[in-house]
Amino acid sequence: MEYKLVVVGRGGVGKSCLTIRFVANHFLEEYDPTIEDSYRKRAYIDDESCVLDILDTAGPEEYSAMRDRYMRSGQGFVCVYDITSRSGDGLLRPHPTVKDVDHPAMVVVGNKCDLESQRQVAVAEGAALAQSLGGGCVFLETSAKADMNVQECFFAAVREIRRLTNNNNDDRTNSTKKKKKNMNGGNSQRCYLS
Repeated sequence: MEYKLVVVGRGGVGKSCLTIRFVANHFLEEYDPTIEDSYRKRAYIDDESCVLDILDTAGPEEYSAMRDRYMRSGQGFVCVYDITSRSGDGLLRPHPTVKDVDHPAMVVVGNKCDLESQRQVAVAEGAALAQSLGGGCVFLETSAKADMNVQECFFAAVREIRRLTNNNNDDRTNSTKKKKKNMNGGNSQRCYLS
């Protein structure tokens, strides 16, 4: 299986640091603004081999047109904010009109939790934000520098994609069963033509 993940958030929140820590197990010491970088990583998630196709996006507002394209192409979203910056908690998140679903597979990530002494956004605020997005959105705090919950945030995004896909498949199956039941006049007898 291949999963398309998109990492979104304001500039400087640590999107690239998280992605590179996950893909290459390396921490970037210097901030270099990203326009768009793409990575692939093979992983085993819950005993299933899969490939994660990760798009690390631009944070600055001048790239908003590109961001709409990212939203359409992604299956899951890792929405990152910086716990040390109050201005960084306004997330850039997939909007239903862009993604055509009410609740896309999302993980809300409060990054830089190794800088606890500089914290401006409380854990409870991040959890409340995830809850407000609905659909069972997952919340984690991470540190790319200390390698805390980095793998977990990407794996959680894949698990959300799987969960939503399974729910959609169940909904389709139930819908098909209802249609067949209605076609049979509401009873469970089957009629075969020979």
